[in-house]
Amino acid sequence: MEISIIALPLVASIISGFFGKIIGDRNSEIVTSLMVTISAIFSVLVLYEVIVNQYQNNIIIATWINSGSLDVNWSMKIDALSAVMLVVVTSVSALVHIYSIGYMSHDPHKPRFMAYLSLFTFAMLMLVTSDNFMQLFFGWEGVGLCSYFLIGFWFKRETANAAAIKAFVVNRVGDFGFALGIFLIFYLFGTVNYSEVFEQIPLITDKELVFLGIEVNAINLICILLFIGAMGKSAQILLHTWLPDAMEGPTPVSALIHAATMVTAGVFLVVRCSPIYEYSELALNIITIVGMSTAFFAASVALVQNDIKKIIAYSTCSQLGYMFFAAGVGAYNVAMFHLFTHAFFKALLFLGSGSVIHAFKDEQNINNMGGVWKKLPYTYALMIVGTLALTGFPLLSGFYSKDAIIEFAYLRGNITGFYAAGIGIFTAFLTSIYSWRLIFKTFHGEYNNKNIKIEETHESPLVMLVPLIFLSIGAVFAGFVFKELFIGAESANNFWTDSIFFLEPLSNKHPPFWFLILTPTLVILSIPIAYYFFIKNKKLPEQIATINKPLHNFLLNKWYFDELYDFLFVRSSKKIGLFLWKFFDLKIIDGFGPDGISAMIKKFSIKANKFQSGFIYQYAFVMLLGFSALLTFLIIR
Repeated sequence: MEISIIALPLVASIISGFFGKIIGDRNSEIVTSLMVTISAIFSVLVLYEVIVNQYQNNIIIATWINSGSLDVNWSMKIDALSAVMLVVVTSVSALVHIYSIGYMSHDPHKPRFMAYLSLFTFAMLMLVTSDNFMQLFFGWEGVGLCSYFLIGFWFKRETANAAAIKAFVVNRVGDFGFALGIFLIFYLFGTVNYSEVFEQIPLITDKELVFLGIEVNAINLICILLFIGAMGKSAQILLHTWLPDAMEGPTPVSALIHAATMVTAGVFLVVRCSPIYEYSELALNIITIVGMSTAFFAASVALVQNDIKKIIAYSTCSQLGYMFFAAGVGAYNVAMFHLFTHAFFKALLFLGSGSVIHAFKDEQNINNMGGVWKKLPYTYALMIVGTLALTGFPLLSGFYSKDAIIEFAYLRGNITGFYAAGIGIFTAFLTSIYSWRLIFKTFHGEYNNKNIKIEETHESPLVMLVPLIFLSIGAVFAGFVFKELFIGAESANNFWTDSIFFLEPLSNKHPPFWFLILTPTLVILSIPIAYYFFIKNKKLPEQIATINKPLHNFLLNKWYFDELYDFLFVRSSKKIGLFLWKFFDLKIIDGFGPDGISAMIKKFSIKANKFQSGFIYQYAFVMLLGFSALLTFLIIR
């Protein structure tokens, strides 16, 4: 059963990708959706076994590399951490597959799209079930490749191609650091298997290395290099610029890759490597700072965006920041809890936005929407559920997981923890404001679309709404049902066992009452504030933007990261490339190489051609010169 979880999406991808034209569009959709759904059911059964019987296993599928001390297998590691990720990946993927049947109904390349979705699912499953860093890296690069295929699926769009390339290149920056971290692990321990590496970590806590001319602690260096890879894959600040642009892909891609699975790979990496990170206070502080900076940055940018998918994309970026600073304060189980709940409500919001876009015939600007909540009642209600969960409204899933992150940061008791908690509370308020802005401008107020009559808007078909209903169930109940299991002091220790490592046991402490009610109070108050701003007094946001024009432009241009990178890297790279092309390639390599030789031969040919005059006396003269030269050569010799 366990191997089937991985094998079924791969088989589905092969069938749809290579035989899609033979079996037809509908059969491709059915085969891929059915196989991934079966994989999801098996994943739930595995998680049930882990919860009830504390089931653990390491299934060796095949030998991969056996050279010297490097012994790497294709394997499937089953423990609490991988079981949770299996459920997240397969369940969201199955619902996205089903949703895509309706959303991509008019696309002429449906088998290829479904094949890419299934292949991505396979790569992600290889990543989360690996028992060594090599297999992890295989899955890591596999999801990166599939994201390139899926973001650029509509390859005839120039913007889609540019977004796919950008995602691929930015991730290569992070992956370079990740690869260096794996090389360093093998250099120090002679193995890349998790269990063997984690056992040896306490033995090298004082080991120093020279890296780039600087003496650094070996564990700190490993942790920082691995985290650079996590920053790229999970779109943390500095390496985040690819994520909003990735919205150029079809909406199901956004829900699958950039909300629930691929972008959480970085969080999974840090949590899986908790036996290493627990010995690096420096790395944990860096993770906390980067995480809370990302959370605030992305939330501030989302306040002024007008593309419905980009608002949710920046929201994803922000929520990933929460997960990272949870891991940074040592609350790895809380980070996984938020990863788990976030998968449901963020996929719900993305697919819900896809339903809106579908109704508006591919319109994505929320300023061109409004007043359609009666026309799209089911989409509206389901997106309200997702928004309440995202903002952390009491008793919904986000309330339990996001507030737990802020509480654990506060209980950390150091300056970094207090700072992270403060930023987390303020960011939660911003999250609520931009989330309700999206709802109010999309569904309420006046109808603002000049190209489509309101009568032409329509609710999505059942095949698109059913996945939203299942996701809404997770968005409502996942937090309440799994809270005690994931983050309760006693039950969490029993559940996670050795899949997550804590130097100190989980605490039973609770923050003061005023702190517990602060975030929910702000979240509730933000609803009437957003209603007044975006429904009752629509001119007020414009007046505030006009008064604070520099700040508004700063946020609208996403803190100018793209412009900065364009100036520092893109333009300079182009200038260097042009110089190397025109000077080294054209003048030196081509000039002295093929172009130079061909030019020289051409000149000789032109000169030789002049001897072909057609006069016998000239031919005789040339023959005489040749005969004289030959005689001279023979005499000298």
